[in-house]
Amino acid sequence: MKHSFLYILLLCVSAVAFCACGGHPSVPSSAREDSSLPRLFPDYTDVTVPINLAAPNFMVDDSEVTDVVASFSYPGGSLTFGSGKTVTIDADDWRMMAESALDADIEVTLFTRRSDAWSRHPSFTIHVSSDSIDPWVSYRLIEPSYVAYEKIDLMQFSLSDAREVVIASNHDTRVNGSGKCLNCHSYQNYRTQNMLFHVRGNGGGTMLVLDGRPELKTAMRQGDMISNPVYPAWHPYLPLIAFSTNHTAQLFHTEDIAKVEVQDTESELVLYDVEADSMTVIPSDVTDLESFPAWSPDGKRLYYSSAHYAWPDSVSFESLAQKQTYYANNYKDIRYDLYVREFDEQTRTFGPRQLLFDAASLGQSATLPRVSPDGRYLVYAKGAFGCFHIWHPDADINVLDLQTMQVDSLPAMNSARAESYPTWSSNGRWIFMASRRDDSNYSRIYISYFDRDGHAHKAFTLPHTDPMHDRLLLRSYNRPEPMLEQAREVKVK
Repeated sequence: MKHSFLYILLLCVSAVAFCACGGHPSVPSSAREDSSLPRLFPDYTDVTVPINLAAPNFMVDDSEVTDVVASFSYPGGSLTFGSGKTVTIDADDWRMMAESALDADIEVTLFTRRSDAWSRHPSFTIHVSSDSIDPWVSYRLIEPSYVAYEKIDLMQFSLSDAREVVIASNHDTRVNGSGKCLNCHSYQNYRTQNMLFHVRGNGGGTMLVLDGRPELKTAMRQGDMISNPVYPAWHPYLPLIAFSTNHTAQLFHTEDIAKVEVQDTESELVLYDVEADSMTVIPSDVTDLESFPAWSPDGKRLYYSSAHYAWPDSVSFESLAQKQTYYANNYKDIRYDLYVREFDEQTRTFGPRQLLFDAASLGQSATLPRVSPDGRYLVYAKGAFGCFHIWHPDADINVLDLQTMQVDSLPAMNSARAESYPTWSSNGRWIFMASRRDDSNYSRIYISYFDRDGHAHKAFTLPHTDPMHDRLLLRSYNRPEPMLEQAREVKVK
């Protein structure tokens, strides 16, 4: 007992003594000025965050630093946080500071200790926007195994309190050590009462949740469809889902920095009538590779990516395997443009396709289009070629202004590594994306504020209680989808 009391006493009189009220550390009484800011993980320096975001905890990513104290100054006061190299902010304190700094800045000043010397670093700001963010975002957690799917979880994350909850898991579906693949989760107008995801493998199909009731549809391929449905897009209010159907192949590189190339050798668009349980193929040219459908918010237009790649007259194919081989040898020549078709909801038919953005003429490939809730902007993933940009280090997110037809390269939110899977929050003020900026191997979810002048701000990652969460996670986040409500867990058998 005496030794324990002495230990506590020493802690109380150390250079980073904690106050009796609230457990907040004291700012060091003596510190030298340092003109540089240490590397932080995650990086929340000079970002704009929504009013309802969980506390942006972080750590000092410097092996020589042993302690950190962070002083948060907000309108009306200041608070300090820090324990070891980690800054973990009390949830109630963060909520109070954010509400006090609504549409204003919280100024953060860091003090770090190396050996016995303290340093004071330049301040940075966290701007708190009154534009809220959707309460939930869902994603697929997958190991980067490329050809296997031993452990896949479809998860949902509460952006207001950093809780992670399961929607579906393949852990209980394993047969002889192999589980079913879960992919392509999608929701109707950000609501979870009507949602779907695919279950690939023996006994698999498409898990449709209609009015909150799940049903596994095992016979979605109908008529002349080239495959089961793949990439989905719910109509915003009608019981309709646009899908692409794809014959997809993977190429594995031995020298290229991109480890794998995912490509289509055949693809087309179809329309599924949920109530009639019927599929209609949307007519297209056999040489068009059409994929990634997305509806306009009013449901009157369907946007998608399409690559027109006609092989030479001297080349003929007797099998799909021969076609796949040909595309594999010419994969860098395949580039996708953005197209749109008008939709008549009375007749459930589409007008002729219209070229929206000629990316190929610019030496680019544009995929994964999504239209903002106000119908003004279209966000998409851009790469040098191909359709699966998450594997391409050069890939970025761009925004096309549908009024001016001008493209914004979004330098503030992109990085030097791969960005893909962009989508909008339900109010159009936040862009979600999957990014490999942290280590180039694992994709993480990043979020950027998109202001009313059409400018994107510096992106930040999901706020975990433990700042080391994503650093230690050996799985990738795939396909971030914001949600207005929590989804019920769906059991996959």
